[in-house]
Amino acid sequence: MRIVTYNIHKARGLDGRVAIKRIADVLGGLDADIIALQEIFSGADSRSGQVETLACTLGMNAAFGRTRHHRGRPYGNAILSRWPILDSQHMDLTWGHRTRRGCVRADLKTPSGTLHIFNIHMGTSYFERRHQVRSFLSSKQLHEDIEGPRVLVGDFNEWIRGLTTRMLSEKFESLNMALHVRKRRSYPGFLPLLHLDHIYFERPLHIQTAELIRTRLARIASDHLPLVAAFGWEPA
Repeated sequence: MRIVTYNIHKARGLDGRVAIKRIADVLGGLDADIIALQEIFSGADSRSGQVETLACTLGMNAAFGRTRHHRGRPYGNAILSRWPILDSQHMDLTWGHRTRRGCVRADLKTPSGTLHIFNIHMGTSYFERRHQVRSFLSSKQLHEDIEGPRVLVGDFNEWIRGLTTRMLSEKFESLNMALHVRKRRSYPGFLPLLHLDHIYFERPLHIQTAELIRTRLARIASDHLPLVAAFGWEPA
């Protein structure tokens, strides 16, 4: 089972062009079962948005969580899945007057059973993330109607082992990039300096491999690199 987390930066590449087809080309070569996307537009006024375009191009199902309207269009986080999406919910994690942030949950019907995916985009302020991680861990969406393992992915805007990392590591297993990826920084894409994108999960899932996609196309298509993890799922 291959899961991707990718902040697509509205499909605006480092060359200044907005090109959702370029994002689709990056994702199309990854053979992903599940794709978590941050900073993405959905359709508005009967127009097809970036979520719908990618889902159609890749032949996947989609769930979208709107955090706000941006330039007149719904904007937020999305989950694409090769498997049926049983249900989806949006979680508002906005703190004070900071930019609106959120998390989208999707319950997937996989061949191994129900899988719960949480795709989150946290704030850039330390104090903001403190509020958000506590809100997330105490939210009913994290705990109610759970029938299978949970996976939390996204752009956490945390590059050191801060409170967010420590609190999530107490509840979940985490992808240890040092064991799988030689160069672990994912932002900015062309010359990465920070490791902002993370993956948390729980047993019986286990990480088999992980990689940051560093193709020339991926380096240009967004200001983040896609992070891919392959999971095994041990039978209960």
